Amino acid sequence: MNNSGIKGKVVAITGASSGIGEAIARYLAKEGAKVILGARRTEKLEQIVKGIQNAGGEAAFTSLDVTQPDDAKKFVQFARDTFGDLDVMVNNAGLMPLSYINAYKIDEWHRMIDVNIKGVLHGIAAALPVFEAKNSGQFVNITSVGDRWVGPTSVVYSATKFAVRAISDGLRQEVGRNIRVTLVAPGATESELAETISDPSLKKQAVEQFRLDLLPAEAIARAVAFAVSQPDDVDVNELVVRPTAQKNI
Repeated sequence: MNNSGIKGKVVAITGASSGIGEAIARYLAKEGAKVILGARRTEKLEQIVKGIQNAGGEAAFTSLDVTQPDDAKKFVQFARDTFGDLDVMVNNAGLMPLSYINAYKIDEWHRMIDVNIKGVLHGIAAALPVFEAKNSGQFVNITSVGDRWVGPTSVVYSATKFAVRAISDGLRQEVGRNIRVTLVAPGATESELAETISDPSLKKQAVEQFRLDLLPAEAIARAVAFAVSQPDDVDVNELVVRPTAQKNI
C-alpha cells in the first residue's frame, strides 16, 4: 500500500486493547502514523505500545472509558499534547452480548447503548471541535455487518450498529466539506466480542455459527488504512468487509 496519505498522521483509536482496535493501531503505526491507543485495560495497551515502539513506530496510550464524555475529551487532548495534533479519530470500542429479548438482560442492553452508541457520540463530540478549528480531519466509525442485518439474539446489538450507521451518514452531511467520515462494517472477524455473551449456550452457538471462517483483524486494519490513505478530496463513505465464505449476514 502507498502509505503517503498515512505517514505522519496522528490517529486516536478507542477500544485499542485487543482485536480490531489493536490491529488498526499496529498496522497504521507500521505505515507511519502516530497512534494513540485508548481503552480501560491499560496493562494491555502498555504491551501493545511497547511492541509498536520496538518495531520503530510511534505510539502512546492512556486510560479511556468511552461511556464518559470527559474521558473522551481527555483522550483527544492527550493525543494533541503527545503528538501535537489529531488527524483521525477511530471510534472502535464496542460490545456484543447477544441475547433474546425475552431474556430481559436489560443491564446488557444499557451497556451496549452506552458503549456502542454513546461512546461513538462522545468520540465525535471530543474530536469534532479540533477538526472544525483546522477545517480538516477524519472520523472512522467501526460498526459491523449488523448495521444492516438483524436476526434472533442480535436485536439490541444490531440496533446500536444501525444507529452508528445513521449517525455516521448524518455527520458526513453536516460537517464541513474538508472533514471526512468513513464507516467500516466488518463481518465475522477475530476478536473478543463473543466473550461478552453471558449466556453459555448462546456463546457456544455464536462461536459455532458465526465465528467460523473468521477474517484476521488485520483485514479490517487494511480497510481503515485504505480510507485514511486517500487524498484529502476523496471521502470513502462505507466499507463492508466480510470473509468470502460469509454470504448471508
